[in-house]
Amino acid sequence: MNTAVATSPTSTTLMDRLIPVGDNNTAKLLRGFLLTVIGAQLLWLSAKIQVPFWPVPMTMQTYAILALAGLAGWRVGFAMVALYLAQGAMGLPVFAGTPEKGIGWAYMVGPTGGYLLGFLIAGALAGAACQVKGRLRLLSVIIGMTLAHLLVFVPGILWLGGFMDGGLQAAFILNVTKFSAGTVLKTLLAIATVYGVWQLTGADRQPTSLAE
Repeated sequence: MNTAVATSPTSTTLMDRLIPVGDNNTAKLLRGFLLTVIGAQLLWLSAKIQVPFWPVPMTMQTYAILALAGLAGWRVGFAMVALYLAQGAMGLPVFAGTPEKGIGWAYMVGPTGGYLLGFLIAGALAGAACQVKGRLRLLSVIIGMTLAHLLVFVPGILWLGGFMDGGLQAAFILNVTKFSAGTVLKTLLAIATVYGVWQLTGADRQPTSLAE
C-alpha cells in the first residue's frame, strides 16, 4: 500500500525559521517585540543614508521597509513602521531631513507627511505578500513588493498636492521625474534580498511526496 505524505515548510517568514519558538505564545510576543524595536531603529538609520543617484540623491528607507517587512512578516512590518512614526511624533530626529526641516508633528504634517502614512501601508502589504508559501512565492514577492512601494506614493502625492501651486498634477509630475528610477531600483533590491535570503536558508523548498 502506497501512502503519499506531503510535507511543506511550516514557517511563513524567515524569522520563523531562524528564530523558531514553536507554539509558545509568550516567546512569539517577545520575538515580535524585539524585531519591531530593532526594525524601527534600522528604519531610523536608513532614513539618514543618502546614496548618490540620478536625478536626486535617494535614501534607502523604502528599501529597508520592504526588505525588513518581507523577512519578518506583515505584523512586524506594520508594527515597526508604527513604532518608527511614534518615535518621530515624540520629537526624535528619525526622519530624513530632521532636525533641519523640523521634528515631531511639525514635520509629520508638512509636505512629506503623506509618505509616512504610505510607509505603514507598504510595511503591511510587503510583509503579507512575502508570507505566501509554495510555487507562488516568487510571483507574490514581485507583485507584492511592487504594489507596496507604489502605494507609498498614493497618500504621498495626495498630501503633497495640497502644498504645491500646481496641485495634484504638479505633485505627480515631481514624483515621476525625480523618484521613478530610484523606486524601480529599490524595489528590485528588496525583491532580490527577500527571495534570495529565502533561497539561501532553504525556506523556499517545494512540498515533496514520500511513498512507502
